[in-house]
Amino acid sequence: RGALIAKRAAVIAVAVAVLAATLAWSAVYGKDAFSLFADGQRLQAWVDERGALAPVIMVLLVVAQVVVAVIPGEPLELGAGYAFGFWEGTALCLAGSLIGTVVVVALTRTAGMRVVELFFSREKIESISWLRASKRFELILFICFLVPGTPKDIMTYVAGLTPCRLSRIAAITTVGRIPSIVSSTLASAYAAQGDWTATALVAVVTL
Repeated sequence: RGALIAKRAAVIAVAVAVLAATLAWSAVYGKDAFSLFADGQRLQAWVDERGALAPVIMVLLVVAQVVVAVIPGEPLELGAGYAFGFWEGTALCLAGSLIGTVVVVALTRTAGMRVVELFFSREKIESISWLRASKRFELILFICFLVPGTPKDIMTYVAGLTPCRLSRIAAITTVGRIPSIVSSTLASAYAAQGDWTATALVAVVTL
């Protein structure tokens, strides 16, 4: 029982830390807290100022985006590709998404539906109840994550309400996010190089 209490305390501590970091970030940058990642030149300057800490901060921001589901993920992915390049930007986004998914699943299995309803309405949750009830849950979850633009954050929370093992959910969602993340980081990396033809081509292929 002591181990279970310690595990729950750790999960809550991580969640509180992520929320605190998000609030602090918003307090420092105000209404431009996440629009910074849509402005390539400002973002590059921000990364240069933080030096070796920039990749760590980037990962933590992606974790916050996954946990605090109302934060849009696309600006972060585009910003990562622009500031860090395709390979590093993709790796940072995948690492942050993996950690965020683990935190989300641990939270939902600690607090249940209560934590899901912090970010989504009951109607929104019920709208994808078919996913949770499906006998082919893992396959459908993987397919949904493969498609760029699908509501991955709510699906991550719903996945946490299923009996599927954490390791399998983490693997499915991380691999499934690759096309979406790659399309964003590749397009923005080309944009950073001024190769607008390649940027447009990636956007067309993604669509």
